This record gives sequence, structure tokens and C-alpha cells, in this order.
Amino acid sequence: MSAASALAEGYVLVEGYPSPEDYLYLRATCGLSIRNTEQAIAAAKGSWYGVYVAEEATPTKPVAMGRIIGDGGWYFLIADIATLPEHRRKGIADVVVKTLLARIKSHAAKGRAYVTLGADPPGRKLYERNGFKDTMPNQMGMSLQLDAGEEQ
Repeated sequence: MSAASALAEGYVLVEGYPSPEDYLYLRATCGLSIRNTEQAIAAAKGSWYGVYVAEEATPTKPVAMGRIIGDGGWYFLIADIATLPEHRRKGIADVVVKTLLARIKSHAAKGRAYVTLGADPPGRKLYERNGFKDTMPNQMGMSLQLDAGEEQ
């Protein structure tokens, strides 16, 4: 059984990425950091794979999304898992995560893949249900935010 078959009635899973406008709307509405149009376009172009979920009546208008950034070999980052508030608690994000993981299993180079993500508090149970574990104390995730696109 594919993850898509677990979608609640009235929803469809679409391979690909939301339009830049929809991507930015989903991020902002779901409480993710605000980005600009140039970044939204680059995010889709630089991704390894992505999906979104829409209502059947409006299949080009996403209500949830997720994508993979990766090298196709062994290293993958799950990113932009977001579901509009009025569509939460219907298992949609779970279908998105399962679909992304299934794509890695079926299309990555043979061998063990390393899959990582940043888990904010509301998403931790979702990720744990899908096999993710806290890496502390052995590893600690770190981040750095840079002002990009400007001459130094």
C-alpha cells in the first residue's frame, strides 16, 4: 500500500513543488521562516524530490508540502514539511513524510542512506513515528544563517 492511498478522502498527492507563491504562502501561514521569491524558485530547482497535497477540487492549490534536498547517493535532508492549519490532524503530513522516505528507499544509491531533518516541537511526534531519533548526545545539529547574494 502506498502512502498516498492513506490520504483522507478528498485529497490528492502531487509529485513536484508548489508554485513560488504557494510555497511562500505555506511557509508563512504554517509558521516557518519567511523567504523571498528568488529563494522559493531556487528551493524547487535545488531539491532532489518533492510532493504536495491538495484538495481534489483544487489540485494545483497545495494545502501541505515537503521536499528532499540531497545528493542522490547517501545524504538527504527532509525540508519544508508544512500543512495549513485548517487541514491538520488528518494524517496529511504523515503521508508526505512517508512518501519522501519511500522515494529515498527506491531511488537513492544502493547502501545505507543518512536522512536528517530539523524537528521543531510540534513535528517531533510525527518524525518519531516515522523512525527518526534524537541524535543527542552523540551528534548535535548546528546552524548558521548568512546574508547571501551580497558582495562581501
